[in-house]
Amino acid sequence: MSIRTPPTLLQLAGKRLLRDQALAIAALEYLPAELFPQLFILAYRRRRHKESLKAMAQAWPFTVLPLGGLRHRLRVNILKTVLDGLDVLLAQEVCPRRWKLRVLDLRNLGADFWRMWCGDSTQEPPPICPVDVHRSSPNIEHPLTPVEVFLDLNFKERDRDEFFMYVIQWAQQREGLVHLCCKTLRIAAVPFQRVRQVLDAVQLVCIQEVELKCTWDLPTLRMFALYLGQMRNLQKLSLSHIHILGEEEEVEEQEEDVQECLKTPLEKFTISHCRCLTNLDLTHLFLSPHLRQLKSLTLYCASLADFSPVFLRALLEAVTPPLQALSLDKCAMVDSQVEAILPVLSRCHQLSFFTITQNRLSLATVGKLLRHTAGLRSLELELYPVPLECYTTQGTVNMERLALVRAELTGILRELGKSRMILLVNKHRGYPEYYDVEFSCQLDCSVPL
Repeated sequence: MSIRTPPTLLQLAGKRLLRDQALAIAALEYLPAELFPQLFILAYRRRRHKESLKAMAQAWPFTVLPLGGLRHRLRVNILKTVLDGLDVLLAQEVCPRRWKLRVLDLRNLGADFWRMWCGDSTQEPPPICPVDVHRSSPNIEHPLTPVEVFLDLNFKERDRDEFFMYVIQWAQQREGLVHLCCKTLRIAAVPFQRVRQVLDAVQLVCIQEVELKCTWDLPTLRMFALYLGQMRNLQKLSLSHIHILGEEEEVEEQEEDVQECLKTPLEKFTISHCRCLTNLDLTHLFLSPHLRQLKSLTLYCASLADFSPVFLRALLEAVTPPLQALSLDKCAMVDSQVEAILPVLSRCHQLSFFTITQNRLSLATVGKLLRHTAGLRSLELELYPVPLECYTTQGTVNMERLALVRAELTGILRELGKSRMILLVNKHRGYPEYYDVEFSCQLDCSVPL
């Protein structure tokens, strides 16, 4: 028989107070700030306490209300209740003494806030995030407003159109009093018309991150590129499962459209699950001046098997010098291609994360990688594939061979004379398996002669 955790005194007091909504609302003026989160959660979970929620939104004693971080999905009717409370404040010419709320955060970022305040009472509650971390995108000019609302446009979730449009229309109707900021746009397998309706209603200049996973046709991609061009503060772009079908000239024109629409240098660029990449695709993308300041480049499950080593080296030379993270996982790369990019890798002195797993590389090539990356002082995490010599004809790892390979790689690390740990990752179809290879100068020096 399971034993349920008894409610805390704070929870019991909150439940007792909420039995009388009039009493609860009147008590808010005298309630300590640290009791608000627990009382808010209790009222949120009980639909009949809408007036209490509305009153708490008006009296919220912190600068940020992370409404999107609640464990259960935020419902439109609850959102309406909170916004009704804000409307009362916005309608007042003079701010009330206890009105401290500056940011309504509808993104799913505040779970720790609610967990700490309303969970284990023995732990010290975290400080409320300052308004500074909720600033709009850089270089955005907008009038100072009493309240900023942050919202992620995530079309991966179903049936969110009503939620998005309600927030957008509410903010539009209160222009000058509310500034709506949407920093992230995620699109996955939805009709473009659904997305377009929302994009037409928000300030695209606020968007900093775009994730696109779809199979739209060329005309649709071209229309989306026009919206992309208005995202002048875009920093991160991720393209996944993009399958462009059409005549070569049409595809080339579309790639040029996307390139021309990028208005500012990107910091992070990702291509994943795009197996039909051509020389033309990568040439248009990598030679764009907006990729010359990349801090993170990820190619995952993007087949590079048909690319010549010289071509890959030229492409990486265009983007890699400022890189801090480089991922080339599951790209069907072979020894000759990796050897061609070794000189480029050795010059990435800001690189702190490097992974090239699930590629068919020999022990000799993995050893060359270790030697060419040995001079990168910022490198903290390195993941390499289990060398081909370790696999059986059935595709499984022979543990005896693996032990010999790990010993040989340890010898290379010892030869290089620098404390270092790398991880070897097998090409198992299920969960990856990791094998560490480590050398420590201190341990080596402590061994008696």
